[in-house]
Amino acid sequence: HIFFGMIIGGLIALGGGQDDRTRPLARALGERAAMLARAFRRVVFAQAQISAVNTVLTGLYLAGILPLFGVHLPFLKTLIVLTFVVGLLPIIGNLVSNTVIIIMSLAVSLYAAIASLLFLVLIHKLEYFVNARLMGRHLQARAWELLLAMLVMDAAFGLPGLVAAPIYYGYLKDELSARQLV
Repeated sequence: HIFFGMIIGGLIALGGGQDDRTRPLARALGERAAMLARAFRRVVFAQAQISAVNTVLTGLYLAGILPLFGVHLPFLKTLIVLTFVVGLLPIIGNLVSNTVIIIMSLAVSLYAAIASLLFLVLIHKLEYFVNARLMGRHLQARAWELLLAMLVMDAAFGLPGLVAAPIYYGYLKDELSARQLV
């Protein structure tokens, strides 16, 4: 499905502009696709900011707090870069980077792994609200609106719904705003 979605998205992006002969349905579909693309771009930009914040906080922990207690993780720079790169993927990126950090911490000691787990759980719980604010600012939505959309989409569609919720909520908000309903 992802592959076909990428192909369709590429075809829409390369499809060129509309001319005066474009039929109403094609014009409406083009407008909707453009609106969805705008929402997607805003979510991607917000996710990059979220990943940067997460990387800074994780980097402070890995390179600052752990060494204060005599814990030096191997591949420290790689872990920090990995945190940013996979953090560009909503939800799943945090799971991947957290798993790698905990495994690397476990290679050092059980106490380092427990401390890393506690830190990562705490920081990511706090980040839910920071992330909702950052994402909401880019989508012109309040944090509670976005959290509610994520809750509903998670309940309805599971993890894929949770990941897609900001994009679809941004699109829905744009559609309703264009019609002056919100």
